[in-house]
Amino acid sequence: MGGIGLVLLIACANVANLLLVRAEGRQQELAIRAALGASRGRLAAGLLIESFLLAIIGSALGLALAYASLRILVAFAPTGLPRLQEIAINGPIIFFTLVLSMVVSLLFGSAPVLKFAGARLVGALRESGRSMSEGRHRHRARGALVIVQVALAIVLLVSSGLMIRTFRALTKVQPGFVAPAEVQSFRIFIPESDVKDPLAVVHMQENLMNKIEGIPGVSAVALANGVPMDGSNWNDPVFAEDRPYTTGQLPLRRFKFVVPGFFKTMGTPLLAGRDFTWSDIYDKHPVAIVSEKMARDYWNEPSRALGKRVRVSTKDDWREVVGVVGDVHDDGLSSEAPSIVYWPILTEHFESDLPGAEVRRGVAFAVRTPRAGSSSLMKEIQSAVWSVDANLPLANVHTLDYYSTRSMARTSFTLVMLAVAGGMALVLGIVGLYGVIAYSVSQRTHEIGIRVALGAQAKDVLGLVVGQGMMMALIGVAIGIGGALGLTRFLSGFLYGVKTTDPLTFVSVALVLVAVALIASYIPARRAMKVDAMVALRYE
Repeated sequence: MGGIGLVLLIACANVANLLLVRAEGRQQELAIRAALGASRGRLAAGLLIESFLLAIIGSALGLALAYASLRILVAFAPTGLPRLQEIAINGPIIFFTLVLSMVVSLLFGSAPVLKFAGARLVGALRESGRSMSEGRHRHRARGALVIVQVALAIVLLVSSGLMIRTFRALTKVQPGFVAPAEVQSFRIFIPESDVKDPLAVVHMQENLMNKIEGIPGVSAVALANGVPMDGSNWNDPVFAEDRPYTTGQLPLRRFKFVVPGFFKTMGTPLLAGRDFTWSDIYDKHPVAIVSEKMARDYWNEPSRALGKRVRVSTKDDWREVVGVVGDVHDDGLSSEAPSIVYWPILTEHFESDLPGAEVRRGVAFAVRTPRAGSSSLMKEIQSAVWSVDANLPLANVHTLDYYSTRSMARTSFTLVMLAVAGGMALVLGIVGLYGVIAYSVSQRTHEIGIRVALGAQAKDVLGLVVGQGMMMALIGVAIGIGGALGLTRFLSGFLYGVKTTDPLTFVSVALVLVAVALIASYIPARRAMKVDAMVALRYE
């Protein structure tokens, strides 16, 4: 929303410049009208009506362009954004746009009204006859507006640059799993009314895995209480036997309940020790596996975690750490990987002093196959599941890539919107700069002709015109960088792997804008270099 507001300000500055230039070109006409008896109010009304008409026409064209652009953005927007299909251009939006256009046209259309509809028109006829070139007071306002445009463009371009750097950093993050597009996931729940015995539940789950593994193209199958990034989070403190604890709140660790082969199916590397075995599951061995971050937090090195014992509460059995696996970004690629403890899917005396085993009845299957995401695969999986229990519905049918992409949805969409806003800001800023320089050259034709007649070379004229444009650009860049340093801190929640004061982004954006400003100034400068001294001296 802030980026759109900055683009609106840049557009308004451009409109104000356009109206100032147009009114200045009509200064003699306005002076004649005033001399013939036109009141100040009538002159002001005429100028305001023109700005209103421009606002209405611009709003209509803008709404048409917005409608077409919105369809494209929605079509290519990242998955996982809430209420995406509800985005539309409706009556309230059209009304808001028209009202905003009226307010903006009144506000910025007042600039030429205040400047050229006043008492100054009395002497305009005399001044127009003897003015040889554009006075400083005439281009000062337009120059200030260009500086504002450049400064606002810098803020948006820096924001876009930071988001691009964030996106690049996210693409290099090792998520803790491989080829997510080849992992099909779905959830089932085995109610106690269907299967009461926890051990029988595990047997059914293993049977389901074996059935699915027999489907053509399936290379591995596993299950857990949740796959990475699906939001199935269980967090609790974990005690280590060899570590003292003081009173106070303990840091929370992520809990995952898995079966043997889960890490192999996901592509999570085993760094030390071993995986669970089915003997661990059925015999309810008191074992655990921890993530690398968990191992380093508690024992500094992954290998030193092996043989240590952990538990969840004083009522639990101590459980031996038999393996250490790589970190998994379970909360999304833009979030730090949590410390995770992996427990067997079937446990005993877990957060409870009651006798008997506990099993996770609601689980997510992970099926690795190149056919992931296809309807034919899900039909075969559904048949395999129903061959074991026809009452088991399949829920949350997604590929792992869906969850991975969804975790980056906010960053991706913010990047797109800032990139669009930054591009528009750059175009508007350069158009404004080019317009001011080009108009200044046309107004200074007489002056340039005199300089050429007195011996000025083409390079001198080039330096004069380009210098004027570059001065405005550099002032705008300096102000924009200062503003960006203060405003980009609001982007900190979206950034990953880059600071809000990233020098590479700031320097790159500044150099790009200066280079583009140089081109925008050079084009009218070349026209100024071709001024014929004799023609210019007769120019009025």
